Amino acid sequence: MTKPTTHDLFIGGEWSKADNTERDTIRNPATGDVLAHVAVAGESDVKRALQTAQDAFPAWRGLIATDRADYLYRLIELIRRDTEKLARIITSENGKPLKEARIEVNFAIQLIRFAAENVRRLEGNIIPGSRPGEKILIEKIPHGVVAGISAWNFPLALTARKLGPALAAGNTFVIKPHELTPLSTLALAELSVEAGFPKGIFNVVTGGGVTVGNALVTNPITRLITMTGSTPAGRKIMAAASEGLKEVRLELGGKAPFIVMEDADIDAAVNAAVAARFMNCGQVCTANERTYVHMAVYDEFLKRLRTKVEALKTGNPLNEDTDMGPKISAQELEKVDAMVRKAVEQGAKVELGGKRLTGGAYDRGNFYAPTLLTNVKGDMDIVQNEVFGPVLSLIRVKDFDDAITQANNSRYGLSAYMFTQDLKNIMRMTNELNFGEIYVNREGGEAAQGFHHGYGDSGIGGEDGQYGLEAYVDTKTVYLNA
Repeated sequence: MTKPTTHDLFIGGEWSKADNTERDTIRNPATGDVLAHVAVAGESDVKRALQTAQDAFPAWRGLIATDRADYLYRLIELIRRDTEKLARIITSENGKPLKEARIEVNFAIQLIRFAAENVRRLEGNIIPGSRPGEKILIEKIPHGVVAGISAWNFPLALTARKLGPALAAGNTFVIKPHELTPLSTLALAELSVEAGFPKGIFNVVTGGGVTVGNALVTNPITRLITMTGSTPAGRKIMAAASEGLKEVRLELGGKAPFIVMEDADIDAAVNAAVAARFMNCGQVCTANERTYVHMAVYDEFLKRLRTKVEALKTGNPLNEDTDMGPKISAQELEKVDAMVRKAVEQGAKVELGGKRLTGGAYDRGNFYAPTLLTNVKGDMDIVQNEVFGPVLSLIRVKDFDDAITQANNSRYGLSAYMFTQDLKNIMRMTNELNFGEIYVNREGGEAAQGFHHGYGDSGIGGEDGQYGLEAYVDTKTVYLNA
């Protein structure tokens, strides 16, 4: 066990003491070991960070767009250089297997790279005026200071997802990483110094949502809030932001349906269903939360699925052969276990797992067995509420219409999956499946050039690609006359 590290706030390109001496203790969810002691910002610290970002804004905004991109390119090269170090930080604080953490580091690179590549594509318009000789100019301009609030399930990628487009568009940025997983973001801040970032354009304030998050949202300096997290937290942020009429982008929960029709490639569907459910211990907003299988292939699908789930190796996430690590916390583990027990009370059958893993190294961490439930019905709590854990619920459907109807019976609308070779069903699905992103005949995993967004309780706005980049600029209309 290595000695725990100590971290301050990152304000104005420097490490800065918080006004209080309180610190959060960051623990490894696989071992319980203390990783670090991290500063807890107070309201005065948040004000200081926001003011620093505000002071840095005019000069940053005034740079040529490609000059801003060059700073991001330098950061990308440093992230690539430190891939293994960053992956180990992610695994240590989050618990995902090291091989998944490496994928997250690469995704962070791709997100920042897209923003850097597209700074010159934030294009305005010239429209004919309504007077002789007049032209109407619609210009894209940065908002000013952007505040980010991030979740714990992808601690580096979620920061990169917001940092890249915010800075590329000419804003300055203050982020609050989740209090359980701040170390990846703090490591990124250290790299920004090495990349030569101008002081004040990227700031990190650590601590809890009640104090730090609320101070970021309510301060009048903040002009855009971009948050990834739970739906209840998103509602609170939106309510708090409404007082200042701030623009809000919320990427919240999900309850993705995974539809397998009778003509599907069963092996491909099984592999994708397992990957989309058990990656990161099921702690993914796009995870396969409800698996709907056509009755004609249900029994064969279940047979192959059971074999695949049984083969998953749960254990130390730093081991190269580990398929699934621990839940992020004991509280999260207990929540998932309670949901499984409730499902059983309501009539579900536990085919595999359904319990906390104990004994040996398992006793030190928050390990839950990969779980497979059958006899699941649409009115059960586990079908309506986000599990965010390693529990695959298998549901039998009679035909395509039944699958679509059950899939749409959700207050969430982020991601969905469909396996079929029937072009007519695919064409119908594009119109009838009410989710913001749909994966057809493949596992999940959004692309940096796509658009990650959902409907209903899954949030407002979206991230990634050109549509996501556009969220980080405002418009100014000029009626131009000589």
